Amino acid sequence: MYRSHTCGEINLTNKDQEVQLSGWVQKIRNKGFMVWVDLRDRYGITQLIFDEERSSKELMEKAGKLGREFVIQVTGEVIERESKNPNIPTGEIEILVSQLNILNTSLTPPFTIEEETDGGEDLRMKYRYLDIRRNPVKNKLVFRHKVGMQVRNYLSQAGFIEVETPYLIKSTPEGARDFVVPSRMNEGQFYALPQSPQTFKQLLMVGGMDKYFQIVKCFRDEDLRADRQPEFTQIDCEMAFVEQEDILNIFEGLTRHLLKEIKGVDIIDFPRMTYAEAMAKYGNDKPDIRFGMEFANLNEQAKNKGFNVFDQQELVVGIAVPGAASYTRKEIDKLIDWVKRPQVGANGLVWVKYNEDGSLKSSVDKFYSSEDLLGWAKETGAKAGDLILVMAGDTNKTRTQLSTLRMHLGNELGLRNSEEFAPLWVLDFPLLEWDEETQRYHAMHHPFTSPKKEDIALLETNPGEVRANAYDLVLNGNEIGGGSIRIHDKKTQSKMFDYLGFTEEEAKEQFGFLMDAFQYGAPPHGGIAFGFDRLVAILGGQETIRDFIAFPKNNAGRDVMIDAPAKLDEDQLKELHLKLRI
Repeated sequence: MYRSHTCGEINLTNKDQEVQLSGWVQKIRNKGFMVWVDLRDRYGITQLIFDEERSSKELMEKAGKLGREFVIQVTGEVIERESKNPNIPTGEIEILVSQLNILNTSLTPPFTIEEETDGGEDLRMKYRYLDIRRNPVKNKLVFRHKVGMQVRNYLSQAGFIEVETPYLIKSTPEGARDFVVPSRMNEGQFYALPQSPQTFKQLLMVGGMDKYFQIVKCFRDEDLRADRQPEFTQIDCEMAFVEQEDILNIFEGLTRHLLKEIKGVDIIDFPRMTYAEAMAKYGNDKPDIRFGMEFANLNEQAKNKGFNVFDQQELVVGIAVPGAASYTRKEIDKLIDWVKRPQVGANGLVWVKYNEDGSLKSSVDKFYSSEDLLGWAKETGAKAGDLILVMAGDTNKTRTQLSTLRMHLGNELGLRNSEEFAPLWVLDFPLLEWDEETQRYHAMHHPFTSPKKEDIALLETNPGEVRANAYDLVLNGNEIGGGSIRIHDKKTQSKMFDYLGFTEEEAKEQFGFLMDAFQYGAPPHGGIAFGFDRLVAILGGQETIRDFIAFPKNNAGRDVMIDAPAKLDEDQLKELHLKLRI
C-alpha cells in the first residue's frame, strides 16, 4: 500500500494517527536542523516535517537530498502545526515523518508548478504532463469530468441511449475539410474521420433507437483559433417522432440542469429570436444578450443630408455605448484605429457625444444639426452621458464589423460577467446561402436539414428565402449547440441535393446508403449537437477551450509534446501505396 490517505484529506481529527502518504515534492524549506516539505497529489497539499531532535540522522540526510517533483512515500504521525495555514484544508496539521521512501527522482522542471507559473504557453504545451499537475489545469479537467457526468445523468434519465458510431467512415462534403486515413488493405482508397456522426445518428433513428446520444470526438481540418481545435468533442443527440418544440424543450432542460448542478444558477427564461432579428439587432447569429447596445438602423435619419460617406452606402447603423460620452478624443481615436485593423476591416467610425448637460458634439457636426443628432439618439436609445458610434457600408459586412466592435466594448466596459448566464434560441435560419466563388447555393447547416413546411414552394421560385427548420442554442455570445429537424423521405432529400448542385450520380455515390435507408420506413426525426469543449469552458468562466482539454493542439494544429503530425518512413508509405509530392 502506497498510501492510507490522500494529501488533501488529513485534518485535526486524524491527530496522533500514523498515516502513509505518496505524492510529488512541491516545495522544500531546509533549515539544517529542520526540513519542511510540501507534498502534493491530485487532492491537495500536506506539510511534512523532519526534525533532528525527533528524526534519525539517516532520515535527515535523506530528506536533505530531496528535489522538486521527486515522487516519494512517507509514513509518519499526524501532529498539530504551530504555525497554521488557513488557506488549505490541511493547514492545521503536519506529518512528523518516520519513514521516507524515494519512489522516483525528477529533473528540475522547465517551469514552476504553482498556481501562477513562469512558463509560457508553448513551453507548457510541450511539457503538458507537468502543466496538468498545476491546480488551474487539473481543476479544469476535473470540472470537465463533472459536466460530462451531469450530461450523461440527465440524458439517461430522459430515456436516451448512448451508442458509439465509427471513426473510420467515408468522406462526404459537409463544409470543412476532412482528415483522411489511407487504407492499407484497399489500395488507393481512404477513410475519413467524421466531422460529426450526422448520417449515423439518422440511421440509428431509421433503426428505431428513438433517443440517441453520444459524447463523441469529431474532426475538422480547418483554420484554428482559441476556441477551435482540429479534434473536438460534441454532445451528439437525435430523437425520432419529434418536432422542433420537443427538441427545444428537452435541451432547455439539459441546459437548466447543468447550470443548476454545476453553477448553482436557476435559469427560467430561454428567449427566442429569429436569425433575421439577431442579424438586425446584433450583427451576428450568436448574440450576447447580457448587455444592450442593440443596433439601430439610421438610414432614414442619416442619409440625404449631404454627407456622401453615408448617402452612398447601403446601411447606416449605430449603437449607444452607456456612459461613454466621457471618452477623450484619444480614447475615441483608439477605437477608430481598432476598427480599421485588418481583423475588423472598417473604413472608419462616426461618433456623437450625448453630453450630461444634454448637448451633442460629433465628428460630423458640419453635416448634421443638433436636432438631427437627437434623432440618432432616439433611434439608438442613447441617454445623456452616452456615446453613439455609427458605421456605414454594405449591410452584411457593416453589421459584422459593428458586432465585433460591440463585443469589444462589452469586454472593455466589464459588461460580460462570466458568472452571469443568458441563454438564447436563434431560429429560422436560411436553408441555403449563395456562394459567389462557386456560383451556387450551399446548405447553411448541412444537406439533411428540413425546410420549413410553409417555405417548401419557395425552393422553386426563390431558394434564398427558404427558412430551415433549424435552431441554435446560444449562451453568453457563444453558439453552444445547433441542430435541425431532418429530411426523412427520399423524394425531398433528392430535391435538396438537386438545389445544392449534386448530380444524381454524385448524390448516390456520396449518400446512397442514407437514401436507401429512407426507403425502409424512416421516421420523422431531428436532433442537436452541443460543442462540449466550448460548453465546459463557458460554464468554467472562460471562452477559450484549450485548458479544458487534456492534450490540446496549438494554433498550427500541432501537438508540440509528441511532435505530431510527423513524417512516415518510406516503408510505411510503400505499404499504404502512397507517394509524396513535395
